[in-house]
Amino acid sequence: MATQTRAAAESVAKVASARNKLVLDQAKAAGLLGAAKNTRLSGRVSSELIEAAKKRAHVTSDTELLELALSRLAIEDDFGVRLVGRKGSIPADVDLGI
Repeated sequence: MATQTRAAAESVAKVASARNKLVLDQAKAAGLLGAAKNTRLSGRVSSELIEAAKKRAHVTSDTELLELALSRLAIEDDFGVRLVGRKGSIPADVDLGI
């Protein structure tokens, strides 16, 4: 049982690592990340929030967490907004084949 739990945890960590890499790669491709780190960000938040976010994102440093979180926000698409905006746009008489 412990072997299965460890294997599952390793699998989750691998998926998170791959997802994080994709996010950071997209941010780099969009010109948002590069060699220059020329801005300092500071703020006060609860240590529990930071630790929970690091655990969920599978990162260890505050810098990694901030870079990943900001990249996710910056490259997030607007699919949900566009989908909801289309509500009611298909005429009722269209046969969707469902």
